[in-house]
Amino acid sequence: MSDSFLTHISQTLREIEAEGLMKRERMITSPQGGEIQVGERDVINLCANNYLGLADNPALIRAAQDAMEPRGFGMASVRFICGTQDIHRELEQKLAKFLNKDDAILFAACFDANGGLFEPLLGPEDAIISDSLNHASIIDGVRLCKAKRYRYMNNDMADLEAMLKHAREEGARHIMVATDGVFSMDGYLANLPEITRLAKDYDALVMVDDCHATGFMGPNGAGTPDHFGVDVDILTGTLGKALGGAIGGYIAGPQPVIDLLRQRARPYLFSNSLPPSIVAAGIEAIRLVEEGAKDRARLFENARHWREGLEALGFDILPGEHPIIPVMLGEAQLAQDMAARLFDEGVYVSGFFFPVVPRGQARIRTQMNAALTRDELDRALAAFGKVGKELGVI
Repeated sequence: MSDSFLTHISQTLREIEAEGLMKRERMITSPQGGEIQVGERDVINLCANNYLGLADNPALIRAAQDAMEPRGFGMASVRFICGTQDIHRELEQKLAKFLNKDDAILFAACFDANGGLFEPLLGPEDAIISDSLNHASIIDGVRLCKAKRYRYMNNDMADLEAMLKHAREEGARHIMVATDGVFSMDGYLANLPEITRLAKDYDALVMVDDCHATGFMGPNGAGTPDHFGVDVDILTGTLGKALGGAIGGYIAGPQPVIDLLRQRARPYLFSNSLPPSIVAAGIEAIRLVEEGAKDRARLFENARHWREGLEALGFDILPGEHPIIPVMLGEAQLAQDMAARLFDEGVYVSGFFFPVVPRGQARIRTQMNAALTRDELDRALAAFGKVGKELGVI
């Protein structure tokens, strides 16, 4: 490799470091849970997407283990060649039923699901209208599609309607509105009642990425459409958060849409099938979610207690009803310093800063889960209070 290229890369890394934007990883030596081991230390984990605490659930572990003996370790192939087992279809059908859709299709991750969704369904005659704060995977998927692209300001329904009008005036054949169900940096919910109303008025489709809602939002845990009591056309989501925390994504929707994606979605056609152990655990995770009203109630009780505790301490937190509760700090270095000091106090959190969030909006994104105990939350609040005062945040 050329010296000039490596010099350029090294300079970029130095600039990232100088701006306080370098991301660092800590080595976890235990299963994911409310408390985890990092090296020799036990710390309270407040930054995992483990909403229902299922990542170390014994039933999921047993389901994964039990699948490996009769089904093998991996599929060594893509789905249409020789990579489909009966349990792959079983999981897809269970997901579809859980989400009240005709069918579902599995991907290696929801990033792949979003990356493979748009291009097979929409062409140059069509239009995609995307929320400005959508996840990077939606943005990348839209870029791969030849449809005309429009963007509306985050959750701004007047702006969305203006974009719908514009797309119709431009003669779009089909229009798809694409939005996150939950905007994961802020914990805000998309305004699905109004989005679906506008979509109906302008004969548009609605696609929702529900990664941060499937399994726990709504009376049945089926996500933001369940929460709001509305129907959307296409749902994408993940097994890697509330549904066990491993890996795997999906798209759920009308039968013809899923059938066409099996023929044309490139991440599906050219990526190995999910391993049997992950598929079996996913089936078990859906069963647990369908029976897990107590876990959902505990999750939201933890979120209420945590939010009230942070507010009482004087932290600047974003309002909301979701278990994502960001503590706003402003500067990247302050977010990193606070995360480091909290780790010293036995609390594992991560600072979020540019380019993950806009410059000047650095934060610590705390996330609640059902596995956290009241004692762990109170110890974490005490640590936040101590460190917040030391750093002049409160």
